[in-house]
Amino acid sequence: MQYFNRAAVTAKAAVFDLDGTLIDSLEDLADSVNEVLTAHGFPTFEVDLYRYKVGNGSRKLIERVLPEDKAGDEALVDALLAEYKECYARNILNKTRPYAGIFNMLKRLQEMGVPMAVCTNKHQSAAEEICRELFAEGTFVEVIGDQPDLPRKPDPLKVLKLAEKMGVSPKEVAYFGDSSVDMETARNAGAIALGVTWGFRTREELEESGARFILEMPADLFTKVEFVTGDDASEASEEK
Repeated sequence: MQYFNRAAVTAKAAVFDLDGTLIDSLEDLADSVNEVLTAHGFPTFEVDLYRYKVGNGSRKLIERVLPEDKAGDEALVDALLAEYKECYARNILNKTRPYAGIFNMLKRLQEMGVPMAVCTNKHQSAAEEICRELFAEGTFVEVIGDQPDLPRKPDPLKVLKLAEKMGVSPKEVAYFGDSSVDMETARNAGAIALGVTWGFRTREELEESGARFILEMPADLFTKVEFVTGDDASEASEEK
């Protein structure tokens, strides 16, 4: 089925970043890291400052919050990372919620028959738990988080694997994210880069890092991208 809305591009699948895109998790992330820092006598940070410390995986997060002379101590980083994961597991859903309009957007995409997946640098177990608890079963074809055998974003491999699993080419994937890491990931994969302004970073960052379109709210998606599914997807590809 094809949905006509005079959008500039067409897509057959959707891949979402998680933190700052589907969910507002900043307070739980900040609380967990600050708890670990306090336990070891290190300075803590205001919640809002964590907007620029997350996005490249849990290990990089720990490195960024440590004093400069400690960030290169691998043994210390390993120990604090393990503590952080335990702490975050306790706090993971204290304050974390999907952003306004996300449920309606996902529901509409499901009704269209658009395959969806999550691609995040959050550690795998946390990503899976959040998606399992906050979103209906079957919403996503797959959730790919930080795994030992996969490079972190902005490397495109995760997106390429998801495109293959969903049976589409990378250029047919609408990729959503709130940061420069996400826009670079989409561009590296050859996907359609959609920046969202309701997340952790600024519109300027998204524009400067190559966002194809900027979404001010989830419903804006349907004015920017035309999703085609089933037989119409094949016809749209032939027309192009």
